[in-house]
Amino acid sequence: MKILFIGGTGVISGACSQLCVEMGFDLFLLNRGNSLRTPPAEAKIIRGDIRDPESVRSLLKDEDFDAVVDWIAYNEEHVRADFNLFRDRTGQYIFISSASAYHKPPLGLPIKENTPLHNPFWNYSREKINCENYLMNAYRENDFPVTICRPSHTYDRTRISLYGGYTALNRMKLGKKVILHGDGNTIWTLTNAKDFARGFAGLLGNSKTIGEVYHITSDETLSWNKIAEIIARKAGYDLNVGYRSPEFISKYDEEWGCNLFGDKGYDTVFDNSKIRSVVPEFKAEIPYEEGVAEVIEWYSHRENQIVNYELDGIMDKMIADY
Repeated sequence: MKILFIGGTGVISGACSQLCVEMGFDLFLLNRGNSLRTPPAEAKIIRGDIRDPESVRSLLKDEDFDAVVDWIAYNEEHVRADFNLFRDRTGQYIFISSASAYHKPPLGLPIKENTPLHNPFWNYSREKINCENYLMNAYRENDFPVTICRPSHTYDRTRISLYGGYTALNRMKLGKKVILHGDGNTIWTLTNAKDFARGFAGLLGNSKTIGEVYHITSDETLSWNKIAEIIARKAGYDLNVGYRSPEFISKYDEEWGCNLFGDKGYDTVFDNSKIRSVVPEFKAEIPYEEGVAEVIEWYSHRENQIVNYELDGIMDKMIADY
């Protein structure tokens, strides 16, 4: 298959790019070349900015594709431009939405694809909902061949799963408190990007998925206490936790508060039976205990140890003021 990824070198898309070339797909990556991840040598690189559709139209010339995947569309303006650019160029358009679009607070568990979309807390999620609505209308009214994919919290070797990334790990290293919301017992789903890619690859060029929505996640759930404990143990650090309510956290860091009230502050479990109905071989095989070892190794290199000192100071103040 001839596939175009818009982006293709991110946390999730980088793993999908690698798997696609391993599967023998003819993969094109349209991006600006600014990622820290090196694209697969087999991929054909098109240097361009998707926010300038006319320049992209010129770059693509008369190329068409079996599937186009936009990994970096975040609002209705972005997907409207994609519709105009690719409506006659592709047999399938896959939009990367977000599982944070599901109703918050959750209506029940496990979460299924037919769970209503509603998130009054996080603008990022509301924008993704708007994108989905626009694209499904384009499917119904214009036969635009849309497939929607909703990842949840997906990580690769460059991503610590705690808020603040390496800043949280550095606090462990220094013996400072790491802040967890609530009592740390909220359960959460973490998915390794390589596992996600195995499910995602089965959507590409699959006519059964047109007009459908799928989330792709691990079936493993862990409390935030357990997540922090695994990270600390794998890194060889002692864990010292400061528990703070989401309401308290949001007073100091609005974005962190939106992230909690709009996503990570609730028990979250997913039903993956729908993706398995079209990709029967899909199974998330990498437990967090195993996947986080790659993360710790990545951050053992000094050039990757970037501390957000502003956030670190906010965390210190949250602990001192409590």
